[in-house]
Amino acid sequence: MENVHLAVEEEDLYSGYNDYNPTFDSEELENDVGFQQAVRTSHGRRPPVSPNTHSVCVCVCSRIPMASSMGRPMTGAVQDGAARPMTAVRAAGYTSSLTRGSNFDPLGQSKGPAPPLEAKNEDTPEEKIKILEKKVNDLIEESCMAQSMGALQLALEKAKEAGRKERALVRQREQSGNADHINLDLTYSVLLNLANQYANNEMYPEALNSYQVIVKNKMFSNAGRMKVNMANIYVKQKNYPKAIKFYRMALDQISNAHKEMRIKIMQNIGVVFVRMGQYSDAITSFEHIMSESPNIKTGFNLILCYYAIGDRDRMKKAFQKLISVPLGIDDEDKYIPSNDDTSSNMIIEAIKNDKLHQMERDLCVDMVKSSQYVELANDLEINKAITYLRQKDFNQAVETLKTFEKKDSRVKSAAATNLSFLYFLEKDYDQADRYADLAMNADRYNPAALINKGNTVFVKQDYEKAAEFYKEALRNDSSCTEALYNLGLTYKKLNRLEEALDCFLKLHAILRNSAQVMYQLLLEEPQQAIEWLMQVISVTPTDPQALAKLGELHDGEGDKSQAFQHYYESFRYFPSNIDVIEWLGAYYIETQFCEKAIQYFERATLIQPTQVKWQLMVASCYRRSGNYQKALETYKDIHRKFPENVECLRFLVRLCTDMGLKEVQEYATKLKKVEKMKEMREQRVKSGREGSARGRREGREGSAGSAGDSNSTKGERLSAKMRSLPGSNEPYEASSPKEIDASYVDPLGPQMERPKTGAKKRVEDDDFADEELGDDLLPE
Repeated sequence: MENVHLAVEEEDLYSGYNDYNPTFDSEELENDVGFQQAVRTSHGRRPPVSPNTHSVCVCVCSRIPMASSMGRPMTGAVQDGAARPMTAVRAAGYTSSLTRGSNFDPLGQSKGPAPPLEAKNEDTPEEKIKILEKKVNDLIEESCMAQSMGALQLALEKAKEAGRKERALVRQREQSGNADHINLDLTYSVLLNLANQYANNEMYPEALNSYQVIVKNKMFSNAGRMKVNMANIYVKQKNYPKAIKFYRMALDQISNAHKEMRIKIMQNIGVVFVRMGQYSDAITSFEHIMSESPNIKTGFNLILCYYAIGDRDRMKKAFQKLISVPLGIDDEDKYIPSNDDTSSNMIIEAIKNDKLHQMERDLCVDMVKSSQYVELANDLEINKAITYLRQKDFNQAVETLKTFEKKDSRVKSAAATNLSFLYFLEKDYDQADRYADLAMNADRYNPAALINKGNTVFVKQDYEKAAEFYKEALRNDSSCTEALYNLGLTYKKLNRLEEALDCFLKLHAILRNSAQVMYQLLLEEPQQAIEWLMQVISVTPTDPQALAKLGELHDGEGDKSQAFQHYYESFRYFPSNIDVIEWLGAYYIETQFCEKAIQYFERATLIQPTQVKWQLMVASCYRRSGNYQKALETYKDIHRKFPENVECLRFLVRLCTDMGLKEVQEYATKLKKVEKMKEMREQRVKSGREGSARGRREGREGSAGSAGDSNSTKGERLSAKMRSLPGSNEPYEASSPKEIDASYVDPLGPQMERPKTGAKKRVEDDDFADEELGDDLLPE
């Protein structure tokens, strides 16, 4: 109270405010030993007060000061029985004197970081227990990791070590008096992992003992589930009665809330009964499962049990339940093999068409036929026939479709349409026409039937009538692209090119990426045809026929470089087109690269080994390139194969003469003999022709006249062949580039101009086109 002054009239009211007690000076805290000791220690206890420590005394004054002469309440005075708070000596951390020190820093942070805390003492019992618990957990984790990698023995060793550490941990808790704090979850984990590792290593007695320890301990929650594991071990030991006993004990201890686990245990019970041969008990378990939670495996096992006891009716009912279980995959994907599992792929291949699969198809159809959905059975039969078509089993497809001849009109039309399509593919046009008529009579508004009828008329070259059928199909279904395509082909045959072009342009607007349609648009001028072919190649860049056709068009326009590029690409994709090979060989001869032409003529020789002109061209290329020795060997080889070929003998004579070989006389003699034989043949042909003409003039009849006609025809063919050979004084090379016809005969043309067929797989009025059969399929 020495700093609190009661105001009197003669004293200054504000005197003494700058006086302060050194206890409140925060700048002196860094010199306060007790305070610094409290900061450094973790407990924060201040040591006992020393004589040098400043103490703070709080006094309560009961004096009532007198009122001020100014009427102002005095500092610290009591008014109305309540003491007024005392005014602070000064603001915290503030002083009017600048000589006392630095800025406000009560904790001394400007002196640097505080010293580190004292390290924990690991020698305490609690710390030792925590470290030991961590080691046990690590060992359990290592054991599980070893098992996942297949190191079963190492996993067992880790599990055993974890068991030893856990027992040591329990003893240590008991010694420290913390037996009530034993970690039961850790004990459970150790015992369960040890039992599992024993079972994995086929040490079944030890595994059963470990499981028994868990089961008997009432402090472990859900320990009854371990009886399932014990039952599984008894199954492996083929102790089936005991396995069933433990399965049932586990089932009794699992509540109905865990429905999925109960179903799995009942499924195990049923499988064990099957192994014991007790099929009736197994059926009881499987039937309960199929009524509660049906699945594929249980349904299949139930069918096998019914089969074992010979109950056919119940087996069919079980099969109905089985096929009603959702697979979770599409029907088309269930037989698609996976790339990873080889064994599964082999199983899928084996069951694709086994007896059970056939039974599934037939039984499904029979069951639908006997149900209220009889009409669906017809669809199933149609799909069955289409499946045979996909498997290329045409005989079975035809037999299946023929069963619909006595059905109602709708189904009969669908079946007859597909039969007409099949017979058209097999080029049995009479049968195709018969079934097309049958389909039209059953349903005149069936566009697919009209298309097939038009096709049969088309192949008989009655194009006007075929066009009428295609037009009628378009009237019934304006979106029928097959009818529009075939109508365009018909107009081409009738040489009505403008109308054909109009059909194909309309079709191109519908089918933007159809290579066939774009190919037919080549009816336009060459430059426009080249543009259409470029679009065809953009859709099918590896089509050799389209590339060759493009090369032909560029060749016709005089662009040899572009023609060569496309012909070469066509040869690369299809190196057996003799016309492309011939053009490329002629191109290299024309550009004076005879060595490169050799490989093409050699390939032509392989394709047509009986055509002597390709072998002569090979020899000619060797001679043109200056390789006379190779040319001589080639000509000799040709002479051995074709000893009567005049051209080969002529060049042998010329080469032997130029090379000064003694064989020249031998080849010259052979040449004269062959030429004499040639003249004799020509004379006989001429005589036969004159005799035939004289006989016709005299009106002779009989066998002599017939023989004359035959000889005349044969003579004309021989004469034409002889005229095609160059003269004796004309070198073969001089005429070879002219004789090699670089024109293109398009193999794709006939295929592109064949009419498309109509096929039907469904019986709905508004869906007659068979997408899978492909109304756009072209007959062979």
